[in-house]
Amino acid sequence: MNDIGFYFTQRRNRIERILIFTVCVLGLFAMYTFADSQTEMQQKLEASLQELSNVRKTIAKEKLPMVKGLNALEDEVLDVRLENQKITRQLDSRNLDLNNLRADIKARKGEISYISSLLGEYTRNFETRLHIAELDQYEDVVQSAILAPDNSNLSDEEIFVEQTALVEASIARLQSVVGGDAFSGTAAGEDGLVKQGEFLLIGPIALFAANDGSLSGIAEQRLGSLEPTVLPFADLANAEMTASAVAAKGGLFPFDPSLGNARKIEETQESFKEHIQKGGMVAYVILGMFGLSVVIALIKWIQLSAIPKTSEKAVQPVLRAMLENDHATAAAEIKKLKGPTAAMLTVGIEHINEPKDLVEEVMYEEMLTTRMKVTKLTPVLAICASTAPLMGLLGTVTGIINTFKLITVFGSGDVKTLSGGISEALITTELGLVVAISALVLSAFLTRKAKRITDTMEQIAILFMNRATRSVEEPPEAEAAVAELEPVPA
Repeated sequence: MNDIGFYFTQRRNRIERILIFTVCVLGLFAMYTFADSQTEMQQKLEASLQELSNVRKTIAKEKLPMVKGLNALEDEVLDVRLENQKITRQLDSRNLDLNNLRADIKARKGEISYISSLLGEYTRNFETRLHIAELDQYEDVVQSAILAPDNSNLSDEEIFVEQTALVEASIARLQSVVGGDAFSGTAAGEDGLVKQGEFLLIGPIALFAANDGSLSGIAEQRLGSLEPTVLPFADLANAEMTASAVAAKGGLFPFDPSLGNARKIEETQESFKEHIQKGGMVAYVILGMFGLSVVIALIKWIQLSAIPKTSEKAVQPVLRAMLENDHATAAAEIKKLKGPTAAMLTVGIEHINEPKDLVEEVMYEEMLTTRMKVTKLTPVLAICASTAPLMGLLGTVTGIINTFKLITVFGSGDVKTLSGGISEALITTELGLVVAISALVLSAFLTRKAKRITDTMEQIAILFMNRATRSVEEPPEAEAAVAELEPVPA
């Protein structure tokens, strides 16, 4: 181990010596190289300083012109910036003006659209407000204004021109209508023949007179006719006055303040027979039921009025005799009475000595006989009252069926064709209700009248039986006191 340690110690010393030697050699070499480098660097430094001095001189010579050029460029940049700001402000102003212009254009387009819609609506309203006699005069301008918006070959300006032409025509019409307007045209009479003549338009009224003098009157529009229809006057004086006014384009003329409504209302007037005929067969049946109800009601009223009425006051002597148990006097007093009440009391007094129940039975039997007589035929009125609305409903159903049949054949365009079924449907219901209400009132009146008779009989029967019973049950000493009692008022 000591040998190994010694070996490593010697080897280390050797390496250290070698390293020291190497460092010394390198140091000598570096000193020699540094001296050469220092000389070379000194030369380069002097050259650089000389070059720097030359550059500084050159810069000093060129600096003043460059500063002047820089100042000129800065002034130019400032001018450009000012110009840029000015252009920017102008651009912003132009953009604002452009936005305002766009908004103005949009508003103008909205106004144009609104005006166009107003003109379209005015065109439609103008056509509807024209009298049928004026349609030929304004047909071209109206059709042009109506078709202009749908014509793709026309510009907006041309469409506006077509529509404003109608407005100008309407203004001219207003000016010409003031005081009346006369123009030529054709009109049809009630026979359907078309005549050439002259019109005189005065407000909403158009008078027409044919050139040949065969037709004159008020021209109106009739459903299904493309020509104005002339309604002649029933009075020849009015017709001559109309012809004179049309020929002279002024003067006196007959005026209808209802604007033709009076004539239309007069045409709708109908007689009772025509009204019933429109109801069909069911209307005749309902009318027969009404006649039957009236006849029965008249017969029953006469019958009930002929029955003698027996009041409670007239029966008081009988009741007083029954209370005194004087049957002979009661029978004599009963003979003085008349009517069904007298017959009932007669039966009662005949069986007065028999049991009470039997007396009540025979009197009740007589009252039932009277009730059957006075209520006879009154149920017929109740049957008519309940059956008449059903008959009216039957007529309504048949009328609606006929209406639908006519609609299947002729369509729903012509109302007059359908008026027959509609009239049958409504008239039968009307008649059925009238008959039902009348029959119900008559039945109630006669039933009440008959019930009053039977109620009076029942009341008198009860009083009669009460007096008879009290006369049997009360002691003799109480009879005098009872006889002094006043009768119960009716």
